[in-house]
Amino acid sequence: MQISGKTALITGASSGIGAAIAKELARQGAQVLLIARNEARLKQVETEIKAAGGQARFYSVDLGDAEAVKAVAQRVQTEVGTPDILVNNAGSGCWKFIQDTSAEEAWQMMELPYFAAFNVTRAFMPEMLKRNTGHIVNMSSVASRFVWPGATAYIAARWAVRGFTEALRADLYDTKIGVTLYESGVVESPYWEHNPGCRERVPKIAKLIPNLTPAQVGAAVAKGIRRNKRLIVIPFMMKTIYFQHFFFPWAVQWLMTVTGYRQKKH
Repeated sequence: MQISGKTALITGASSGIGAAIAKELARQGAQVLLIARNEARLKQVETEIKAAGGQARFYSVDLGDAEAVKAVAQRVQTEVGTPDILVNNAGSGCWKFIQDTSAEEAWQMMELPYFAAFNVTRAFMPEMLKRNTGHIVNMSSVASRFVWPGATAYIAARWAVRGFTEALRADLYDTKIGVTLYESGVVESPYWEHNPGCRERVPKIAKLIPNLTPAQVGAAVAKGIRRNKRLIVIPFMMKTIYFQHFFFPWAVQWLMTVTGYRQKKH
């Protein structure tokens, strides 16, 4: 898909990775629709994109509310039309052991990213199918493929996103709607500031893999859309871990576990 001249909707676009993806797609000529809950931050991102010569507008909505998502999707279709590109980036959740995670927190971690991605995609799918064009990107992490101690509910939610992506691709077989899954290691974003205590639980093996910036993620996502990639994995060192996991899954999983955060035994 050529990005220039297309309309791209990005969830979780008020800061960090989502804002970076929106700015990169706008730089490449897309009209971007910014979706998140924080209206003030959305307005700031919109202003920055317009100041750089891009096209942007924002819609403030709680993506954990299915009815609110449905309502904002109707607004988008009335005011702009059905987006050509959907980037399901909204996510939340802190890394905790199961006994430290409340039922409410586990539910919230499933709301964002999985239910948000499901509801946003479902809202626009009928028109995308009628048009038989489009591209959907579901943003996840290596947590959708590997597991490590101290992030139980978070990892489960990312596996849900991966499953949703694969099932959606099967649904859209024989159509011209592309589906991409994004996975990477550590990205230097506001996530770590908003979730204190999580950084310490990154497996020590991650020290071998360079951290990414949101701008690098934005560039990789844009490239993946243009090339209709099934899977985006960055940086290169993370690709080597994936390669090893394909051939030696138990060895890589053992390494992830033993280099992960250890809890005290009582």
